[in-house]
Amino acid sequence: RNNSSVIRFRRYTLLTAATTPLTEGVTPESTQLAITNVDATVAQYGAFVTLTDVLSFTTLDPVLTETAELLGIQAGDTLDQLTRNVLIGTTTIQYASTATANNEITSAMKMTKAEVQEAVRTLKVANAKKITSMVDSSTGFNTSPVDAAYVAIVHPNTTYDLKNIPGFIRVEEYGQKKAMDGEVGALDEVRFVESTNAYSLASAGSGSITVYYTLVLGADAYGISRISGEAMRNIVKPLGSAGSADPLDQRQTSGWKATFVAKILNDGFMVCIRHAVT
Repeated sequence: RNNSSVIRFRRYTLLTAATTPLTEGVTPESTQLAITNVDATVAQYGAFVTLTDVLSFTTLDPVLTETAELLGIQAGDTLDQLTRNVLIGTTTIQYASTATANNEITSAMKMTKAEVQEAVRTLKVANAKKITSMVDSSTGFNTSPVDAAYVAIVHPNTTYDLKNIPGFIRVEEYGQKKAMDGEVGALDEVRFVESTNAYSLASAGSGSITVYYTLVLGADAYGISRISGEAMRNIVKPLGSAGSADPLDQRQTSGWKATFVAKILNDGFMVCIRHAVT
């Protein structure tokens, strides 16, 4: 705030292992830090609803309260989609089965355990850290422990296929209830969070099928930011507040305004699996 519309993230490169023995009494060479700056520019987003005086005195509903709830959902949905649109631009792409492009993905190339394991291998080779901690099993019936895991964002249509994969642990089978909002289960070393905002591209696959994008994320794969104090505001202008622009006090508005930016910080810490669904 009062500085710039640009946020600078700083990414530190991992230091290589020091495998050379020290020489007695001799100071070794200093190790130099390698830093990469990743800049992102914050933008404003917002929307509002106009309400009339007639509506306010003829309806039984608390219109402003109902409107505020709808605007809150719209605001959250907007920021979620903005983030998604940035993340699907990752250069770490994994096509299902033998496909090498979207138009080669057939209806049979669905999400499988092998696809999940391949994504996990990619993240491990890149030294991507896991996001979640261990979930222990309990003495409850048919509960299972869940290891520390990466997190994947999946569409409900993808969830349908995941639940039919042997070894998939549904969230209700976790030993201790530590599920994330929207989490549906775990497979291998990935926990899956469901969202209708998970990206899909209509008519992009073989035979014009829809191609689904499942993002598998490691820690520090991306960042989000805002201008301090301007993250999100609900702005209400009551009847008559517009002065001569509303001479008969007929209109009031309720809206939201936010500053926001999302940025990929390390492409190697995420994988976008492109696949078909049932």
